[in-house]
Amino acid sequence: MTPVVLIAEELAPSAIDVLAYDFDVRHVDGTDRAALLAAVAEADALIVRSATAVDAEVFAAGGLLKVVARAGVGLDNVDVSAATARGVMVVNAPTSNIVSAAEQAIALLLAVARNTASASQSLKRGEWKRARYTGVEVQGKTVGVVGLGRIGVLFAQRMASFGTRLIAYDPYIQPARAAQLGVRLVGLEELMRESDFISVHLPRTPETFGLIGEKELGMVKPGVRIVNAARGGLIDEQALAVALAEGRVAGAGLDVFVTEPTTESPLFAFDNVVVTPHLGASTAEAQDKAGLSVARSVKLALQGEFVPDAVNVQAGGVVDEDVRPLLSLAEKLGRVFTAVAGGVAASVTVEVSGEIVSHDVGVLKLAATKGLFASVVDERVTYVNAPQLAADRGVDVELAISEEPCDHLNLVTVRGALPDGRRVSVAGTLTVTGTREICKLTGVDGFDIDLTAHGVLLFFRYSDRPGVIGAIGTLLGESGVNIAAMQVARREAGGEALMTLTLDSSIDAEVLAAVAEAVGSARGALVDLRSE
Repeated sequence: MTPVVLIAEELAPSAIDVLAYDFDVRHVDGTDRAALLAAVAEADALIVRSATAVDAEVFAAGGLLKVVARAGVGLDNVDVSAATARGVMVVNAPTSNIVSAAEQAIALLLAVARNTASASQSLKRGEWKRARYTGVEVQGKTVGVVGLGRIGVLFAQRMASFGTRLIAYDPYIQPARAAQLGVRLVGLEELMRESDFISVHLPRTPETFGLIGEKELGMVKPGVRIVNAARGGLIDEQALAVALAEGRVAGAGLDVFVTEPTTESPLFAFDNVVVTPHLGASTAEAQDKAGLSVARSVKLALQGEFVPDAVNVQAGGVVDEDVRPLLSLAEKLGRVFTAVAGGVAASVTVEVSGEIVSHDVGVLKLAATKGLFASVVDERVTYVNAPQLAADRGVDVELAISEEPCDHLNLVTVRGALPDGRRVSVAGTLTVTGTREICKLTGVDGFDIDLTAHGVLLFFRYSDRPGVIGAIGTLLGESGVNIAAMQVARREAGGEALMTLTLDSSIDAEVLAAVAEAVGSARGALVDLRSE
């Protein structure tokens, strides 16, 4: 029987052509819930965009489904966990809009530099006021790029052709890689002080939300112009409005907002602010790319072949059943490593020891690599794109097999060297209690610990002394944060110690800094393993 591909929203004709020859292509209105549930019962593949909710009910109705494809970057409307539980592959088009997004940021920057939008509105009102809308040239200016991911790199490459000086803030990219791009890496404060134009290209995470706020906007060079076509909330909108009103910021271009859709904002009152309703991916080309990308992935999936854009576990191919339980452990170790390191290492080794080394454990390197970048890039990190993310940032990830005896049945250790010479290591094992498999952390930087790797974890290095535990408990308690578990490891009394806490909820940067100061630590490391 010919496999059925159900298309629930508008798709580019070129994408449909990819599928039409080999499959029975059918159409349904994905927003008509009853019609969708009826049609998906006969479908082997379902293709949607953003309007169709693909939840557990849809997967339950689609008993034949092998693949669900989202013709776009995000997956907010697809329940990936429900798909994975039913063995349904989920694919998207993670790079379909990167050119469009970069070009949108450039369009906003130029519009703000030359007062294009306000001048256009003035002329349409019958006014001819050339002097009022005098702008500035981009050539010769310093452009600060906040975030050198794929879109940030495309933006920087294009801005270089304008004859600009490029600086960037991105703690998760190696200086050598930035130098290859003709970009000088700096700290955020230096970027704010030196830039004539600033463009933001970061994911929205607890660490980046409000990254550019009142403090940062108080540092800027007078006359700076700021663009955000990445994610709403990266710039504090109220603080930006104040900076515009005070004249510290000469203009802003915004394609995204902290709440969307939005039709009211204090920023809308400024003539020197250009705003658009999240148009970063809204080009014909981006839509065509997204449709073609997922159509090809669906075709591969239904033919039983490797799928480059799969986002859940099934995309990794056949994994030995004895190795599969260690995938989650390796990924968590990668996430903890990045948090403890405070950045991505120049090189990383994933060392596997114990009985498991008699199997092919190569996938554990992929899992650890996936964890390394899970919290620092804008796109969903998968077993497929994780190696490319490492390559893009100049991070060399190696696998090492150790046949030396160890204290555990199996042990995975992630070790890395940072650009400043520091070395970081985290280790863990998998224990079985009844029918439960539990990921355990067994070591951090040579300190022995025994901690279940789940929830929100907080790490501090400090000098062992009385009163530290009480001070932390008080600070977190005053912030309404409950400590679920706590461990202290030390090599000797009065020496260096490592404190590890499991929290019931996350904490913001201000609380993290306050706790670090209280214990005399240079920094704390926070990792939220709930967001895997």
